[in-house]
Amino acid sequence: MLAIVVATGNPGKLKEIQPYLADLNWTLTLKPPDLEVEETGETFLENARLKASQVAIATGQWAIADDSGLVVEALNGAPGVYSARYGKDDADRISRVLAELGSTPNRQAQFVCAIALARPNGEIALETEGVCRGEILQQPRGAGGFGYDPIFYEPTQGKTFAEMTPSQKARCSHRGIAFQMLTPKLRSLVLE
Repeated sequence: MLAIVVATGNPGKLKEIQPYLADLNWTLTLKPPDLEVEETGETFLENARLKASQVAIATGQWAIADDSGLVVEALNGAPGVYSARYGKDDADRISRVLAELGSTPNRQAQFVCAIALARPNGEIALETEGVCRGEILQQPRGAGGFGYDPIFYEPTQGKTFAEMTPSQKARCSHRGIAFQMLTPKLRSLVLE
């Protein structure tokens, strides 16, 4: 069984990623708590590459990283790569997006998730990006999920991410789409 370091200190993110990689017979571990990677990229993919590469080099192991966030058309792409830093907590971030949108009729948005896998030497072996298009509601709906989930409405499901079951969300979310694209490539990659 191969150990892969997930380039996050968040046990919740590790738990969310595990089901996507369950068939690969890998052991996933969190990055060391004292290892911090500054997200200086201008895109989600640049940040995913940075995190995967730096964690792989620091640990000498394969590392996988994702970077994701909300892109709102009427806000010129904000919060974008700053999604996690757009407020002090989820409620604050949601309030800020709703306040900035106000009564704007254009509520189009998308969630983006970029994933990168790095070899122990830091070289990026695989990468992908998943996108889920939807719209921002006027007010939150649903009690599940996290982050912007209560205001992100996904039209094919007719629900916000926060109203979906975890399995519904996994099938249509940006992260789910990214892992669906990445998994066949992971199966064919020979991990030294």
